[in-house]
Order: sequence, then C-alpha cells, then structure tokens
Amino acid sequence: MKARGISHVAIGVSNMDRSLHFYRDLLGLQVMRDNPEENTGGMSTLFQDPQRGRKRRGVYLRWADGPDAAFLVLSEHQPPAGEAIKLDEIGIHHFSFWVEDLEAVYEKVQAAGVPILLPPTVGDTGALGEPPGGKMLSTLFQDPDGIIVQLDQRLS
Repeated sequence: MKARGISHVAIGVSNMDRSLHFYRDLLGLQVMRDNPEENTGGMSTLFQDPQRGRKRRGVYLRWADGPDAAFLVLSEHQPPAGEAIKLDEIGIHHFSFWVEDLEAVYEKVQAAGVPILLPPTVGDTGALGEPPGGKMLSTLFQDPDGIIVQLDQRLS
C-alpha cells in the first residue's frame, strides 16, 4: 500500500454548536456537510445505538479543496459519553494543522478564551521528522472538549 495522505480525522464532540464555533469560526475550516441524523450507509449501525437511543450528527469540514484534501468530521452523539485523552496517553492524543500565519490564529483563539497549552514557540524542524536545522513555530491549545490541537508554521 502506498498512502497519498490522510483522508480525514473524526473527532467526537459533546456540543456541536460549541465545536463548530471553534473549528469553523476560530480556525477557519469550511463546513461541507452537516447532517443532524447521519446515515453512513453500511456503517450506520456503528453510529446508532438502539439500546441507548443514541443518534449521531456528523459535520464535515475542509481547509482545502481537491480529491485528496484531508478533512475533519465532527461527530456528536446524543447523549454524549467519555472525555478527551491527555497528551501522550494511548490513542490519538493530538493533531496538528499547517498554517501560514500562526500568530494571527493564535491571537484569535487566545482572545476567545481558548485554553492555551503552549504559546507560539520556535523549534527545530527535526521535531517534524525532517532534517534538523530548519526553524518552525508551534503552538498547542485545547478545543471545547479538551482535545489538543497544534498549529505549525515553517519559518524561512
């Protein structure tokens, strides 16, 4: 198998409106689909639990266009269950976006009262699995459910 890139990242959220404000309004992703009663074809049984009466609302967001452009799926189950894992726990503990103007996005999320874990910090691109010696800027903060989001920007 030769992977071309990530298709999507699915994030369970406890409050869709609050999460849409974060991902759409603060981070600038664009909603491409919003279905209050998601029907995913053959996988619908994964998203509906008749014993507990849970339904799923799926909202799909993109930051780029194209057939291989990655996207996010925000998934709200009613009633919600669970909590976000912490950095370095088993499972996906954070994800990151490449951005062009990290400082501008950081100022926007900070002004909105988003919990900041790491203010914009200069680091070496070796941390990205690239050859060392390049410079990058990174920040980490939490979404409304405590999921850790990182932003990275290469510095010239």
